[in-house]
Amino acid sequence: MSNASGLTLPPQSVQPPTQRAIVLFVLALLTTGAVALSGFGWRQSVLFLIGSLFGVSLYHASFGFASAYRKLFIYGEVKAIRAQMLMLIAATVLFAPILISGAAFGQTVTGAVAPVAVQGAIGAFLFGIGMQLGSGCACGTLYTIGGGSSMMLLTLLTFGIGAFWASLTGYIWAGLPKTEPLSLITLWSWAGVAVQLLGLVLIAAVLWYWERKNQVRAVEPLPFSFRTLLYGPWSLAFGAIALAVLNWITLLIAGRPWGVTWGFMLWTAKIAQQLGWNPATSEFWSQGMGATALSQSVFADVISVMNFGIVLGATLAAALAGKLWLKKPPSKLAVAAALIGGLMMGYGARLAFGCNVGAYFSGIASTSLHGWLWIGFALLGTAVGVRLRPLFRLSN
Repeated sequence: MSNASGLTLPPQSVQPPTQRAIVLFVLALLTTGAVALSGFGWRQSVLFLIGSLFGVSLYHASFGFASAYRKLFIYGEVKAIRAQMLMLIAATVLFAPILISGAAFGQTVTGAVAPVAVQGAIGAFLFGIGMQLGSGCACGTLYTIGGGSSMMLLTLLTFGIGAFWASLTGYIWAGLPKTEPLSLITLWSWAGVAVQLLGLVLIAAVLWYWERKNQVRAVEPLPFSFRTLLYGPWSLAFGAIALAVLNWITLLIAGRPWGVTWGFMLWTAKIAQQLGWNPATSEFWSQGMGATALSQSVFADVISVMNFGIVLGATLAAALAGKLWLKKPPSKLAVAAALIGGLMMGYGARLAFGCNVGAYFSGIASTSLHGWLWIGFALLGTAVGVRLRPLFRLSN
C-alpha cells in the first residue's frame, strides 16, 4: 500500500512506542553532536542543527527533485516544479542584499558562482540521467537514507566514488571552453536580481497557466497547526519557503550557500587514503582546498557536518510521522540502477560544479549563470533517464 508521495506505508507491526524511542534517541544524538562539534567552533554546531532542519523539511514536504522532473516528463505534472520556482524566488530575494554587500556578521560572504562551461553541460546531463536511475538526487539520497532506505546507501556509495573519480580526472575536461565565473549580480547588481526574478515569475506563471489549462488540482494549502508542523506532512509550498530560509541562514553563518556533493567526495577520498591511496598523485588533493580538507577532521568540514544533520533530521521526521522502518531494495535490477545512477550523479556533479543543491538551488539563488545551464541540461538528461528506468523495472 502506498501514500500520495509514492512511499510504501509501514507495516502494522511497527508500534508507536518504538517510534517514540527513536525520536528520543535521535534528539539525544543531535544534542550530543551539537555539543561535541562546538570544539570545532560554534558555527559547526549551529550548521549541524541547520542541516537537521533541512532533513526535517525535505522529509515532511517530500520535496524531491528527481521525482518532480520525472512527473513533469511522464504526466506533465508541474506542481513540484512550481514549488521549486517559489523556492528560488524566495531564496533570490533573501540572498541578494547579502551577496551585493559581500559580508555578513563580520565575515566575507560568497555565492555559489561557477563558470559557464562545456564540462558543466556534460556533467548536468549525466546527473540528470543518474538521478532517474538512482531514484533520487543529492539531498534526496540523504533524506531517504534517514527515512530508512537501504537502497539509497548504495546510491550514496557510488555517488561518492563517482565524485572522487571526477576529481582525479579533471585534466580530461580542463581544455574544454568555459567562461570566468559569472553571475547576474556581478554583471548588473540589483538590475541583475530584477532580471532573474522576472524570469522566475514568468516561468511560475506559465506553469500556473499549464495547471489551469489542464485542470490540475492546485497546490495544497500551507499547514496551519503545530501538530502538522511537527508530524507532517507539509505542503510543497511550505517546504519551498522553509528550504529557502534555511539556505539563507546557511549563507549568513557559513559565508556560503548550502552544498552537498563535496561531502560525499571528501568522505570517499578519506577512505581511499586509509586504503593506501596517495593524495600526492592527484593535483587536486595535493594542494589547495583538497589538501586542507584531507588534513583536517571530517567534522571540521561544513558540508559534511550539514550532511550528517540532514540524515538525522530526516530520521527524526520519519519517526515523528510514525513511518520509520527499513525499506529493502525492490529487486536486483533496482540495485544495479542505484549503483549506476549514483556513479553518474557523482561524476556529473563534480563536472557541473555542483548538484541539484549546489549548482541549481544555491547557484540560481546566487544568480549564477551556471545554475541555469545546469537545470537545462539536467532536464535533457532526465528525458533520457525516464526512458531507461523501465530497463531496470523501475516504475515511472
